[in-house]
Amino acid sequence: MYETRREMHENSLSVHDGLELFYRHWPAQGASQGAILLFHRGHEHGGRMAHLADELDLPDHDIFAWDARGNGRSGGARGDSPNFATSVRDVETFVRTVSDRHGIPMDRMAVVAQSVGAVLVSAWLHDYAPVVRAAVLASPAFSVKLYVPFAVPGLALLRKLQGNFFVNSYVKPKFLTHDPERIASYQADPLITRPISVNQLLGLYETADRVVADSAAITTPVQMFISKADWVVRRQPQDRFFENLGSAVKERHLLDGFFHDTLGERDRAPVVAKMRAFLLERFEQELSRPDLVRSHLEGFTRDESLRISEKLGPLSPRGLYWASQRLSIGFGGLISDGIRLGHETGFDSGSTLDYVYRNESHGKFGIGSLADRAYLDAIGWRGIRQRKVHLQEILLRAFDLVVRSGMPLRVADVGAGHGRYVLDAIGSSTIRPEAIRLRDFSPLNVEKGSALIRERNLQDIATFEQGDAFDPASVGTFDPAPTVAIVSGLYELFPDNDMVSRSLQAIAAKVPPGGLLAYTGQPWHPQLEMIARCLTSHRAGQAWVMRRRTQAEMDMLVERAGFEKIEQRIDEWGIFTVSLARRRAP
Repeated sequence: MYETRREMHENSLSVHDGLELFYRHWPAQGASQGAILLFHRGHEHGGRMAHLADELDLPDHDIFAWDARGNGRSGGARGDSPNFATSVRDVETFVRTVSDRHGIPMDRMAVVAQSVGAVLVSAWLHDYAPVVRAAVLASPAFSVKLYVPFAVPGLALLRKLQGNFFVNSYVKPKFLTHDPERIASYQADPLITRPISVNQLLGLYETADRVVADSAAITTPVQMFISKADWVVRRQPQDRFFENLGSAVKERHLLDGFFHDTLGERDRAPVVAKMRAFLLERFEQELSRPDLVRSHLEGFTRDESLRISEKLGPLSPRGLYWASQRLSIGFGGLISDGIRLGHETGFDSGSTLDYVYRNESHGKFGIGSLADRAYLDAIGWRGIRQRKVHLQEILLRAFDLVVRSGMPLRVADVGAGHGRYVLDAIGSSTIRPEAIRLRDFSPLNVEKGSALIRERNLQDIATFEQGDAFDPASVGTFDPAPTVAIVSGLYELFPDNDMVSRSLQAIAAKVPPGGLLAYTGQPWHPQLEMIARCLTSHRAGQAWVMRRRTQAEMDMLVERAGFEKIEQRIDEWGIFTVSLARRRAP
């Protein structure tokens, strides 16, 4: 193990499921100018990046290195995680804990990550959109060379048949680095974890595919190092990731003769010098963020929404394909209750979402129930149900924070659908609100939501009214003023950021300083074109064409309205987010 010249402290933190993560801290020598956070390769631990604490030669910066769950001195089954998204959430928790515990704002932080750690960090940059100075990514493991034909589908099939299991790393240390000391220390290190679970390995592939395809959503300044003699990972996805990056500041360095352990190679001194120069420049320059508020007028998500909504020739291959899909869904509506409801009220309607939340399959002729089950198990609807779980978690957290701050708990939802998720959260809370004000534009949703209020005997504190979340005058009539405002699943249906900004500013005008806003986002969806080509909206049967907002865009709209994000959740597929923001003092 490398012994640093700098003083090192050992620490731990608890993540959301109670697991303890271990991390090392090298304090700044004097007044801190910021922090560098180090994320290690797969199978390894933070101690194997400790040499960078000295080699970076940044004495006026704090440096931190974690041991990922299931690795090194951190808790968890060796080489395992409930899913890859859990490990990404651990990154978010680690960074926010470092910020809170050590008094370092996130916008004074930079991250350095290698291999699997670089995929974790890339997913974190994409999914959580943190406002950090920079990211240095070395040999990101976007595609691991397994050398066995059809290895990934084979592993997926075996997991389906027998559940999670473990595979050992085949890589010998002599193929990771030319440095004899690093090779010897790897062979002797008792904290190296050679097995990795198939859950984690397949999650790595799935997350990497998504992040590489959508790296335009990442706007953080990025420096990237690619080892040209890498035996472990493929280069093509690394190049694709870099070329698509939305970062205005980005560097790519190709390293001749370097093996996979890029930051532990024998001749790494020039690489470390480039890292140091890049990091210092990012810390010295003013923090620069692209203005994403106009993304509905220009940008890659606007182009994407136009592409999936363009008319297709009826006899073209794509036109024929999507026509057959519409025909299939039309037939499904004859036997599946859920699909029929979508055709009647819109697949984005409050009625459809309430049906999806209930998750009970119904249909005709026996086969209809099976078709309904397949419909309810679509990836988008699974994400929607997980969004409900996350929203209820966030609301319980919000209720607790408001009461702890001494403010009265008054809840308002500007576009509640049937309001089931709000009422379920209130029903599971030990804290009773003073007032619950639910609204929706649809008279049918108001009727159904009012029935739910009566069903739960909440008439003494709850009302459901018709209202327009995009009309500032309507939002301004909430009485009493809410201390927890909610907007869930609404903004995702409307591409226009001007509309969303007006709505958010009207909400901010009602929520007092210290009050909270729970909001949702949809930074990614694997079925956007199918939805646009085959499903109808609640708006007079129009095609349901969505323009997704990156998390950075959604957060910026909320920030411009006067809120600061303090927490976030995202499902394991990266589709739906739920965030909590605090109203800043004017």
